[in-house]
Amino acid sequence: MRNYGLLAAAAGLSLLATAQADAAGELNLYSSRHYDTDERLYSDFEKQTGIKINRIEDKADALIERMKAEGANSPADVLLTVDAGRLWRADQAGLLQPVTTEVLNARVPEWLRHPEGHWYGFSQRIRILFYDRNKVNPMDIQTYESLADPKMKGKVCTRSSGNIYMLSLMSSIIAHKGPETAAKWAEGMWNNRARDPAGGDTDQLRGIAAGECAVVVSNTYYFARALRKDVKGLDKDAMSRIGWVFPNQASTGAHANISGAGVAKHAPNKENAVKFLEYLASDAAQEYFSAGNDEYPAVMGVGLSDSVARLGIFRSDTLNLSALGENQPEAQKIYDRVGYK
Repeated sequence: MRNYGLLAAAAGLSLLATAQADAAGELNLYSSRHYDTDERLYSDFEKQTGIKINRIEDKADALIERMKAEGANSPADVLLTVDAGRLWRADQAGLLQPVTTEVLNARVPEWLRHPEGHWYGFSQRIRILFYDRNKVNPMDIQTYESLADPKMKGKVCTRSSGNIYMLSLMSSIIAHKGPETAAKWAEGMWNNRARDPAGGDTDQLRGIAAGECAVVVSNTYYFARALRKDVKGLDKDAMSRIGWVFPNQASTGAHANISGAGVAKHAPNKENAVKFLEYLASDAAQEYFSAGNDEYPAVMGVGLSDSVARLGIFRSDTLNLSALGENQPEAQKIYDRVGYK
């Protein structure tokens, strides 16, 4: 991993001066994407443009706090992270600036970008339902709302309510159904739990394999990854036991979220930052998001990797993802109010 060499050795103002001096050929990327396969994304951009990428990698919240502390002296050019809810947090903190180009507006669908260009989605992760083929009739779980149906009593497993994916899903329910209906859904889903929330998305899938869970909520790429390569606890027999449903196909569509990026408010290399965002929307980069990390491209018409294509065709929710951030505080209040851990 390349790090911004002077970052650990110099204070803010000298960092900014150095970054500005190198502006013609550098890009300072703050990224919370932790996938080794992303190396190809960065190296291809460097080869195409001659622009060197200096990377700082950490968890999204840590990067946001770092940018806050650095203020106007921040060397960050681009913040790249997962989940629209986290991009919303960064934008609310005043860390991103509006950027609009013909390329980005033409290639990134309207619902996958900030209305004023503060951030753009470059890959999609669809949050769907996975189930034990031996225990659940897929016709009984055709909607997210079905997780609260009494017939699912003792069958449902999810992540904790404070997880950003859970907050974003709840935020979409609030946007479509209103807070009262969302609260009833959360309460019903909690009452139907097979166990208290625990672990990440892969752990939910392992819960099916272990016979602990009958229906779980997970992003598609965790399952697609296990279709493509060996994942601990998800061997061939376990995978054959797991079915999946893209919910709400007759109404709102399946809940979509993104991995996305925005140009930092004080970006010393703004021109290079915009080039990087446009590169992420290119066919080559979009195909690599799918092949490298089993995600759906954000740009329509780009080919899917075999593992992603095996999941099938679905209708996506076209709710503008800004709503996932705007409703996030209310989402957490609802979970807390109904006792959802």
